[in-house]
Amino acid sequence: MDLQRKSKLEWLAQQIARADAVVIGGGSGLSSAAGYDHYHWSPALSGPLEKFRKYYGFTSPFAGFYHCFSSYGEQWGYYSQYIRAMWEAPTGRPYLDLKEIIGNKPVFVLTTNADGQFFRVFPQEKICAFQGDFGYCQCSQPCQDKLWENRDLVERLTCRLQGVRLPENAVPRCPDCGRVLVPWVRDDTFLEGSVWRQNLTRYHDFLRHWLLEQPGKRLLLLEVGVGEMTPSIIKLPFWQLTARNEMVFYACMNQKESDVPEHLKDRGLYIQGDLAETLAALRQIQKGEYSNA
Repeated sequence: MDLQRKSKLEWLAQQIARADAVVIGGGSGLSSAAGYDHYHWSPALSGPLEKFRKYYGFTSPFAGFYHCFSSYGEQWGYYSQYIRAMWEAPTGRPYLDLKEIIGNKPVFVLTTNADGQFFRVFPQEKICAFQGDFGYCQCSQPCQDKLWENRDLVERLTCRLQGVRLPENAVPRCPDCGRVLVPWVRDDTFLEGSVWRQNLTRYHDFLRHWLLEQPGKRLLLLEVGVGEMTPSIIKLPFWQLTARNEMVFYACMNQKESDVPEHLKDRGLYIQGDLAETLAALRQIQKGEYSNA
C-alpha cells in the first residue's frame, strides 16, 4: 500500500475514533467486494443460477430479475433460486469488517442493497433498506400494506422446480386478491408501505437526534461502495448534510476513481481501492496490527 493511501486510512481511523455516532451509506460495491456482484456474474451467484444463465443468456443476476418472462412459472422459477442463493450466502467478510470497524458506536445504515447482507451484522431497527429486501414478498397489486418473509416459501418452491420453471399452480399469490406475489424490491409495483416509511422515519430521527438534539456531537457519514445510479438516495444527501453541519465529517470508500467535492475538502475524505482490502486494512490500522509487508 502506498503511503498516501495508508495516511488516508489512518485519518479515517481517527475520524471514526472521534465520532460520537456513525451513519453508513451502503451501496452495491460493498456486496460486490464480498463476492456477491448482482450486476455481473461472479462465482457466488453464477453457480446457483447457472442453468438460468445458460438457458436465457442473462448478462447478470439483476438482468434475470428484471427480465420479461413468458409465464409466472418461469418468472418465479428464477425468483425462487435467486432469492434462495441470497438466503444461503454466507455473510461477506467486508460486512463483518465494517461492523468491527464501527464497534459499539451508535450507528444507522441507509442502504440501496436488497440482498440482506447488512441485516446479518447490524440490528434491523438500525437499517433503512431504501430499495427493499429480497427476503420479503409483497402483493404485485399491491392490494394491502403487508410484507411476507419468503425463506420457507422459496424452500418449498425449490422442491417443485422443473428445470427452469415452476408449475403455474405453484406460483405464490396474494391470499386476499389472488394476484401474483413479487419480491419486495424496487420496480414499478414497489410497496412504499408502513414498513418502508417506518424505516425511513427511524433514519431521519437518528439524524435529527445527532444533528439537532445533541449539539457539539460529531457525526461521521461513511459512504461505502455507492455508485452513481441513484445518487439522490445516499451520495448527494450526505454531501448536503456535511456542507450544512460543521460537526459532520464525510468519508467515501469506493473502487472507482473519484474525489470529495471541493467545498468539503476540509471535512471530507475519499479512499479508492478494492473495498475488501480497504476495510481489512482499516481494521488492522485500528488495532495497530497493520504492516506494509
